[in-house]
Formats: sequence, structure tokens, C-alpha cells
Amino acid sequence: MKYNEITEKLSASPKKWLVTGVAGFIGSNLLETLLGLGQTVVGLDNFSTGHQHNLDAVEKIVGKDNWSRFTFIKGDIRDYETCVSAVKNIDYVLHQAALGSVPRSIADPINTNASNITGFLNMLNAAKEEAVTSFIYAASSSTYGDHPDLPKVEEKIGNPLSPYAVTKLVNELYADVFYRTYGFKSVGLRYFNVFGPRQDPEGAYAAVIPKWVSAVKSGNTVYINGDGETSRDFCYIDNVVQINILAATCETLGKNEVYNVAVGGQTSLNQLIELIKENLRQNSFTDIVYRDFRTGDVRHSKASIEKAKSQLGYDPQYDMRSGLHKLLS
Repeated sequence: MKYNEITEKLSASPKKWLVTGVAGFIGSNLLETLLGLGQTVVGLDNFSTGHQHNLDAVEKIVGKDNWSRFTFIKGDIRDYETCVSAVKNIDYVLHQAALGSVPRSIADPINTNASNITGFLNMLNAAKEEAVTSFIYAASSSTYGDHPDLPKVEEKIGNPLSPYAVTKLVNELYADVFYRTYGFKSVGLRYFNVFGPRQDPEGAYAAVIPKWVSAVKSGNTVYINGDGETSRDFCYIDNVVQINILAATCETLGKNEVYNVAVGGQTSLNQLIELIKENLRQNSFTDIVYRDFRTGDVRHSKASIEKAKSQLGYDPQYDMRSGLHKLLS
């Protein structure tokens, strides 16, 4: 397995990584893995959506010695000088910082734009100026917009359906222009509905799995937008960590690239709630209320992961069911 080869090499010859959004769900999982592999990590976060308790959890898991190789910068990617400072002497950048959520972007497009476009450009340019070895950034399946084809393949996208989707498309456009103009390579990872430990269940814009898990555990009502037949390609966090490390260390990429990050599956919301109840052994009672479809939502989503498999050696170890079982066991 390609990933095992890469992690062995990294352990033998550690590098210095920058993880933006390090106190968030994905960022903190990247941090945990990298520190466990003996890497040196700089983390940047302004705690707009991340949490100190995520960092505390990682510190407890990895131990004192590993934690000593982590440096935290409390700062905002919207400030260019902060970005310049963060990339100093960095080998690999994993840029996860962003304001996520389609509904949040519809309610507040200005701040979504500032973080996801201005902040992204700040990081991209700072990384280019520092000549980092690789720049990996969190792209999004929302970029496919209204394109009807399933599974989604990287070369075919439609019209964006939300301000959030616009910002993630602009990220890819900037990355492409930086390659063609400056020769600076980067890799965009189009995440499809990532889930796993330390994903925030609270707030109006919480992702569906942690929100529903919390509701079922507490005996609260589960709200489903639409008829429940909306489907997603849910991807467990360990798969996402794997592809970030594979993309960062890949030496054969010849140009700017984007890859789907998923498992190639399709689970409806109705199926999802039943799987959650089954794993939590709470089949007897969960009050489910169906309400209107949510503005900006894509009806169905399923990824082709052939490009990531063939070019990066991506080999997801968890499908939706096994990932959910690991999360809830």
C-alpha cells in the first residue's frame, strides 16, 4: 500500500508541515497523525470554527514528546503577514482553514468570501513566495454544482449553487492560474461529506452526522431536510488524512491537479439515520421530522475516485458503514 510506504519514509526522514485550520475537525485529525509520525507541525487557527478542546484532545492522544514538536499560531488567514510568518521554513502546507457550510454562506456571503477567497489567496501567495515543496488545499464537492452526472468526475463541473460553492471554485481557478503564471504547483482535494471524531455537533451549521448522533443519543428530534432520499458519498476522516499526506509527498505530479476525496458510495439520509440508530443500539425510538429542502443543496452526490487511486495511490480503508461503526463504537 502506497500510504504505508510514504509514512515509513516520513518517520525515517521527518518534514515540517503547516496545517491551517488546525483546531478544526479535519485539521486536528491531520495534526494527530502527523505528530504520531514524528513530524514537526506548525498550526494556524483563529478559532472562528475550531476549538481549543480539539487541540487539547490531540495533545492527550499523542503524548508530551510528540506534542513538543507542535507550534501553534493564533491568527487569521485574512491577514497576509500572518500567512507569511506561518509558512517560513515549511516543507508542506495543508490548507484546511475556511468558513464551511452552504447555509452559512447564504446567510453571510461577505465573511465566507473573505475567509475562503481572500484568505486562500493570502496562503497561496505566501506559500509560493516561500517556495514550499507542496501546497495542498481543501476543495469541495460543492464545485460540481448542478452538473447532473453520477459519479462525479473531476473534469465535469456545473454551475455553483451557493456562495460557498463559488468560493471553492475560485480557489481552484486561482490555483490553476498560479501554476500557469508562476509555475507553482498545488493540489485541490474535493472533499465529499467528511465525518469522524471531533466533528462539532453544535450550532446552526453543524454537519449532519455529528448533529444526528447527538440527537439520537439525547433522545431529541432528528430533522431531515426534504424527503430523506437526498444522497451523499460520506467519507471517513482517516481516508482524508491518507490522501492529504499522499498528495503532499507525491513527486510525480506535473501540474496543478484536483482530486475527489470520497469512497465512491451513495447513502441516502433515510439510510443514514437508520445506520446511526443501529450503531447506537437505539432502534426503538427516534422522533424524525421531515421539513423543506434546504436552499443550495445538491440532490445526489457520488464520486469517482479513480483519478486519486491511479495518480496518488489513494486506497480508502473505510467505507461509510465501517467508518460510522468505528466512530460510534
